[in-house]
Amino acid sequence: MQRKLETSPSSAWVLTDGKAGDLAQCLGIAEALGCPFESRQIAPRAPFSWWLPYGPTDPREGENRPGSPIAPPYPDIAVASGRRAVAYLRRVKKLSGGRTFTVFLKDPRTGTKAADLIWVPEHDKLRGRNVLVTPTSPHRYSLGRIAELRADTVPAIDKLGHPRIAVLIGGDSRHHTFTEEDQHRLLNGLRQLVQDANAHLMITASRRTPPGLAYGLAAIAKSGDHLYWTGDTPNPLGHYLAKADAIVATADSTNMIGEATVTGKPVHVFHPSGGHGKITRFLGTLERLGAIHPFPGPLKTTTYEPIDATPVIAERILSDYAAFREKD
Repeated sequence: MQRKLETSPSSAWVLTDGKAGDLAQCLGIAEALGCPFESRQIAPRAPFSWWLPYGPTDPREGENRPGSPIAPPYPDIAVASGRRAVAYLRRVKKLSGGRTFTVFLKDPRTGTKAADLIWVPEHDKLRGRNVLVTPTSPHRYSLGRIAELRADTVPAIDKLGHPRIAVLIGGDSRHHTFTEEDQHRLLNGLRQLVQDANAHLMITASRRTPPGLAYGLAAIAKSGDHLYWTGDTPNPLGHYLAKADAIVATADSTNMIGEATVTGKPVHVFHPSGGHGKITRFLGTLERLGAIHPFPGPLKTTTYEPIDATPVIAERILSDYAAFREKD
């Protein structure tokens, strides 16, 4: 028992530039580690930001400067994500005298020596002895959390009939564009789903959603017994996922689709114009696992074993950390 205590972490950092997707993944992992943690946010200025991920870090954020995001005392484990965080994670490793176990989520673009452990999704090509690969990304919706949310009483959702469909809409991105034709195809697909399956929609959009598409989604919500989240707090996404019988999601966000697969409910994926080889590989993996289906298309009700990378990644971190400590 004593040996286990000695090799269990007592503190952790989350290190990002605050980008929502990177932060959510790191927080999901930090919560799964089961030890106290704090979030540290970096904000390097130009020209230092231009040189990242290689470095150097911004001297204004040096460990001895007031408000530094990398000021001591240093944690047992540091989990980082995002191009700008790579050099900062490397500096934390050095400043801690090598005692902080470092973890980087996604390809750091600087090779496998960027951290003690690197996680990448299966569609990324980085591989190595210290690289963990899973089909989907980490997130904050554990199986236990989904079960709790499903059991919650939420009158606005609970009064809806079945099937209830969570509709998760992204928007224009580096690799995808929602053309007017795409928007019409998506909206018509949702109308058809309501008509054919008597479905009740729980819709969320994002900041990237084109205004015309957002207007069309709101119009569908007003036309029947549906819900449309307009951005007010609290965010109902977790309850939408937990209480849905099926999910519609757009292909521009692998994080959004990965979160949906933790439910074990069928995910119907809409493809806007554009794409990327990595996203195609990601979706191909989930299709082989029986988790996703095309949209527009018939409503599927077949379930599958929930896919949750978060505990897998956390367990590997704790195992590698224990081995790391035993070497001291």
